[in-house]
Amino acid sequence: MMYLCDMQLSGFKFALVILLTLSSLGVWSQTSSSTFPVIKITATEDIPNEPKVMAQLSYSDANGTIESKIGIELRGNTALKFPKKSYDLEFRLDSLQDESQDFTLAGLRNDDDWILNSLYNQPLMLRSQVATDLWLQLRGKNAASKNAMFAARQTYVEVYLNDKYQGLYGLMEQVDRKQLGVMKMTGDTVQGQIFKANATDLATSFKESPEFKNALPNWAGFQMKYPYENFDAHWNDLADFVKFVSTSSSKEFAAEISAKLDIDNAVDYYIFMNLLHATDNWSKNYFLAKQSKDSPFYFVPWDLDGVMGNFGDGMRIKGTDKVFSNGLFDRLLSENPENFKGRLKDRWNELHATTLSYPKINDQIRDTFFLLTKSSMYEREEEAWNQGRDHLEEFKFLTNWLSARLLFLDDYFEGL
Repeated sequence: MMYLCDMQLSGFKFALVILLTLSSLGVWSQTSSSTFPVIKITATEDIPNEPKVMAQLSYSDANGTIESKIGIELRGNTALKFPKKSYDLEFRLDSLQDESQDFTLAGLRNDDDWILNSLYNQPLMLRSQVATDLWLQLRGKNAASKNAMFAARQTYVEVYLNDKYQGLYGLMEQVDRKQLGVMKMTGDTVQGQIFKANATDLATSFKESPEFKNALPNWAGFQMKYPYENFDAHWNDLADFVKFVSTSSSKEFAAEISAKLDIDNAVDYYIFMNLLHATDNWSKNYFLAKQSKDSPFYFVPWDLDGVMGNFGDGMRIKGTDKVFSNGLFDRLLSENPENFKGRLKDRWNELHATTLSYPKINDQIRDTFFLLTKSSMYEREEEAWNQGRDHLEEFKFLTNWLSARLLFLDDYFEGL
């Protein structure tokens, strides 16, 4: 069975060629400046990796304009090497103090901390957007807390820095206590916890639980995001969990894993990351969180740029027939506690007929691609950064890749 309908693609290609022709004639140029919100940043000094320096920001959309002082710094690891930079922003009350203030931007949350993702390594500038939307369709709002989400949302904005056009960006929320709705500390008692897997290491791969010191914010590849204050970290629960995964007997693992890990969340994370063919989100680029002291850990995706046929640097991945895992999922698959493999298969069949069907995902890719084409974003981005990309060829590659990946996963999950 082929998911890709050649007739439908041909019709879309015909419409797209007409659209690209109209765009080249300037028909769509009048919409390019108003399709997305616009952020203008004025900085009087170079923006460093850290710490944040003061700057002025103007945010404009159909509802009006917001003006504010901000603290701004570069963000990312590999992204620091790109000519188009990503930024971490914090809205400030004024330039004389560090007191922050909250704003609601682009229909996202009301907050002071924001990320501007450059999208430079995403050939169509849509992979992280589509991937994030897909995850939120799988596991969206967190019923445990009002307005809480199981991921950080992203939307498009256009950015100027010191009056120079920087192109299209993804405006992102932060993954933090507010976003996930985890419980605050009660006195000296730790309740909700959030850990970020920053680097591939023994603990982030669930292979070993090294010694730790509760005075340090980093341990074996993880960074403690909440709670951490005044050199007071709380690694006990995470270290115990990693030790349990890496050293417990089969009997202990089967009896206790469902109390320590949200199995339904783990099922969705495994399916989702394998759907994306994510090479870089198994031993890093994820969050582990707990809603409260006695609740299980769950996964929150992060940094969804090296997905759907691309590495994190934007280069293409050869093949669609690889399955990804880590030490935790290796045990879940090999020992099958809580009927993990059966739940994987059932969940895949459910999602593949609905949210993760080829028509559903392809529609999201196509609609986003059409939006960016209609608004002349690809031309504006090329003018700003001259990457020389053939966007129609990239679109065809992505849709064909998706078809092949879904066929492979059908066979894989059926084999479970």
